[in-house]
Amino acid sequence: MTDLRLFLCGDVMLGRGIDQILRHPSEPRLYEPQADSALTYVLLAEVGGNRRIPRLVAPTYVWGDSLAVLRDEKPAARIINLETAITTSDDYAMKGINYRMHPGNIDCLTAARIDGCVLANNHVLDWGRGGLLETLATLRRAGIRYAGAGHDAAEAAAPAILPVAGGGRLLIFGFAAITSGVPREWAAEAARPGVNLLPDLSAETAARLAETARTQRRPGDLLIASVHWGGNWGYDIPDTQRAFAHALVDGGFDIVHGHSSHHAKGIEVYREKLILYGCGDFINDYEGISGYEEFRGDLAVMYLPRLDGADGRLLSLDMVPMRMRQFRLRRPSGEDATWLYETLARESAQLGARLHPGADGRFSIGGL
Repeated sequence: MTDLRLFLCGDVMLGRGIDQILRHPSEPRLYEPQADSALTYVLLAEVGGNRRIPRLVAPTYVWGDSLAVLRDEKPAARIINLETAITTSDDYAMKGINYRMHPGNIDCLTAARIDGCVLANNHVLDWGRGGLLETLATLRRAGIRYAGAGHDAAEAAAPAILPVAGGGRLLIFGFAAITSGVPREWAAEAARPGVNLLPDLSAETAARLAETARTQRRPGDLLIASVHWGGNWGYDIPDTQRAFAHALVDGGFDIVHGHSSHHAKGIEVYREKLILYGCGDFINDYEGISGYEEFRGDLAVMYLPRLDGADGRLLSLDMVPMRMRQFRLRRPSGEDATWLYETLARESAQLGARLHPGADGRFSIGGL
């Protein structure tokens, strides 16, 4: 297999305010202590940005400038953490925040040609197990593979399998940790739908997961461990996370794709394999919400790793910054792009990775 370019990002949240501006908005009723309508988040963003957000937008709208990057880069696979149920279910979980997108808006994912959705996260069962089952069915009808949740424990643990040019495959395994806020009762069981919940972040668990993944690997396959873990804010990477990520790579995974943090975190290259500890939010409706401004959660990153197709070694990693404005991804100002580069360069240096600035606000890890 030749070199392989991928697109990875963090949390894609297409519910609540985002869903309300798409062509098939859900019933806006919310059960949050601070808001009883999803339209509240549209209004907050409009006030915060001092500009009206259009309604009934095209399915490409929220992806904005990222689509041009994807068109130019031509990644072999496009992989996201989908942090939204796709359902009309009203069986809301009493957890304070519930995200859902109407199934009629599934073209928001197909318009960006998303290949794989990781569902092992703390929002996929926001509207009950019926909501999860409708999410799975909607993704299947759209031809989008998923991992990390399923009708039972076996399906939740199974990888999303994406064929790639040259005859190989990407096997994407989705895992969730309770540290990201996933309720224990959401765990899939032998006869119960749910998520693929990790029992812990021990070396033994990592070894077991890696052994299971290796049994499904064919010659030419590459393995991705996509993990939803940790809190929303802060750059600290717990020793347990780092040890777990290393153990996954030691066991045969080629990429560790971490998410849950609302902002991008440090990057590590361990044994020539890529570890993204926190990809940050990619799409959300948080404009106009105050708090934690110092982390610049409005800035997003497109991760474009290039791997050796034969052994999964990281050859380079290009990162393209974006900014959410009016619920649409846009290229940031030069000042914002520089801030993001300097922040990630600082945090990644502590993990032994050196970032380099490039043209048009991009930055990279190269020369590996």
